[in-house]
Amino acid sequence: MIRDSVDRHVEVWSKELDWLDPVTEAIFARLSIIARHAAQARRNTLDADGLRYWQFKVLLQLRRTGPPYEASPSDLADSLGLTRGALSARLAPIEEAGFITRTHESADRRRVRVRLTEAGSAAFEQQASREERGEAALLAPLTAADRQTLADLLRKVVAEIEGVTDADQAPRDSTDPAQSPKRHARSAAKLVDHRKRK
Repeated sequence: MIRDSVDRHVEVWSKELDWLDPVTEAIFARLSIIARHAAQARRNTLDADGLRYWQFKVLLQLRRTGPPYEASPSDLADSLGLTRGALSARLAPIEEAGFITRTHESADRRRVRVRLTEAGSAAFEQQASREERGEAALLAPLTAADRQTLADLLRKVVAEIEGVTDADQAPRDSTDPAQSPKRHARSAAKLVDHRKRK
């Protein structure tokens, strides 16, 4: 069996801490190493593309809205966890780069829409595709079956963290009051950008 730095790490600390669960320690130590390598690969890709991470996040949030890839500043600020003022400061350089446009609605000039341009969409796809290739390289030692097993096991952990149960997945009768618009709004509010929130 191949041994890595985590095996040595666990051996040392298992001797020092008799209460340590070596399997749990090995899992989280390896997850930490993978996350660190993925984060560094992302930074390298962004540097090569000349994008800042916060700029990429704006492009990503607009792209995930679907055609025509636009949003109000307030919705965009909420999805990014920013104040309107902070968002406005971030949008300016992205607009200057030609990645987004800000236009006033014809019916109400006070309302602004932020839209992803073709150049912005291309910049997003270039970064996302490079990330995908980098992540695939990290998983290269695994077979397709290994990857699926790993994905399934991690889903169990994430579902527990997010409080998702089998009952949440079951189809409900349309008359069920739990399916009210307010409940849907609360559920939608839980959605986060998992893939790019790394």
